[in-house]
Amino acid sequence: MADEPAVLIVAIRIDEARLADRLAELLADVSGLRLAMPGEPADVELIAPDGPPPEAGVALTARELDVLALIAEGASNKTIARKLSISVHTVKFHIASLLDKLDAEGRAEAVAQGARLGAIRL
Repeated sequence: MADEPAVLIVAIRIDEARLADRLAELLADVSGLRLAMPGEPADVELIAPDGPPPEAGVALTARELDVLALIAEGASNKTIARKLSISVHTVKFHIASLLDKLDAEGRAEAVAQGARLGAIRL
């Protein structure tokens, strides 16, 4: 009998159902990883911290948060402009402001920083 590949069993213990579902969706196709069933022992547990989400530490405007959320969805500048009924030039202005405030060098880093700081949820 051939050796079966090692499988890491991961439990997700997060009270917020949307976040837990999103993580489960993202991890579902990872080779060598299996999500634990409720009550099943796991090799690793992803646990949300107790208490309120961390403060962003940066003052993002409501419009910047809208733009950041659309960037996280993979929207282009044109798509963002259309969805928010603003010009592409204004989208670029908001993105430049986001990059500066989040100390990010690009869109992906801005999304990662925004999620890490609690400004958006993925």
